[in-house]
Amino acid sequence: MKNLQVIVEYAGDNLSAYIKDLPIVAVGKNLNDIKRDITEAIKVYKESCTELGVETSDLVKGDYELSFVIDATTFINYYSNIFTKAALSRITGINERQLWHYAAGLHKPRKRQLERIQRGVQSLTEELNSICLL
Repeated sequence: MKNLQVIVEYAGDNLSAYIKDLPIVAVGKNLNDIKRDITEAIKVYKESCTELGVETSDLVKGDYELSFVIDATTFINYYSNIFTKAALSRITGINERQLWHYAAGLHKPRKRQLERIQRGVQSLTEELNSICLL
C-alpha cells in the first residue's frame, strides 16, 4: 500500500494542506477538517480526471493511505491552546525561548530538536494513554 504524505501548514486561523505533485489542496479549522476535505479533494480529482479523459496520477491509483506531516512551526502554533511554550519546554527539554523562535518562524529546528519534540509528545501520549479515570 502506498503512503501519500499530506503536508499540513499553519495558515493564520486555519490549517492548509496539500499533496506534493497533485493538484489537491484543503483548508480547515482543525486536522479532522483537513482529513475529511483532503479525502474529498482526492475523490473529486479522480472523478474530474475520468470526466475529462485525463490520466489520473499513479499516486492515487490503487490502495493508498494518508499520513499527515506538519512542521514544528505548525505544530507549536496549532497546539498552542493545549501546550504553552513552558509546558512544551518541560516535555521536550527544549528552552522555552527557542520554542518561541520556532513558533515565530525565526529559526527552523534541526533534526535533533525535531526528534526531541517528537519524543516528548510521544512520551506524553503514552503516559496519557495509560491513565484510567475513575
